[in-house]
Amino acid sequence: MIRLLGSPISNYYNKVKLALLEKGVPFEEDATCTPSQKEEFVARSPMGKVPFLELDGGRRLAESQVIAEYLEEAYPQKPLLPRDLFERAKVRELVAVMELHVELVARRLYGEVFFGRPPLSTEARAAAEKDLAKGVRALKALVRFEPYIAGKELTVADCAAFVHLPLASLTSKIAFGRDVLEDIAPLKPYLRMVGERPAFAKVNADRKAAQAALTKK
Repeated sequence: MIRLLGSPISNYYNKVKLALLEKGVPFEEDATCTPSQKEEFVARSPMGKVPFLELDGGRRLAESQVIAEYLEEAYPQKPLLPRDLFERAKVRELVAVMELHVELVARRLYGEVFFGRPPLSTEARAAAEKDLAKGVRALKALVRFEPYIAGKELTVADCAAFVHLPLASLTSKIAFGRDVLEDIAPLKPYLRMVGERPAFAKVNADRKAAQAALTKK
């Protein structure tokens, strides 16, 4: 049995959880696992990050996209990547842009936006805004909405988009006073559409419940 370890507040955890649910792979969750640099934790997840998987035989696997690729090969019955090699690469390209050039750039602002940490310097804030604009430009060039973000079939790009893009929107609204994704007109209807799928609705509900529980502490 696969165990998914992490937190339902984590967008990368939820990306993997969506892939597992959409592929119909049986799994258990340890949703109380938080990142750590303690020796015993990095023995399980080399960078001390979540999510990671625990598999039979004491095997472990970290990094959300690596996990998604593993699941695609280990459980091909319900694919989340197209058959065509070029189209598969385009899905991976879209995921890379969303994660490396949109979400990870927006993440520079999470400390001040969500956790009450001191704001970035003027220079760092300007650099984040500039880099985010470049990431959004690349995103606009790649999205398709036919009806899914990478084409006619649901893919791992949808799992990534659903968990990453709303965070980028919210972060930019708070940090810059505007939604950097507002010019991608089909995005909000698309997010509502995929959000109605049972797997996506479950992940969203679990995330909200975890956030509510955290707020009460």
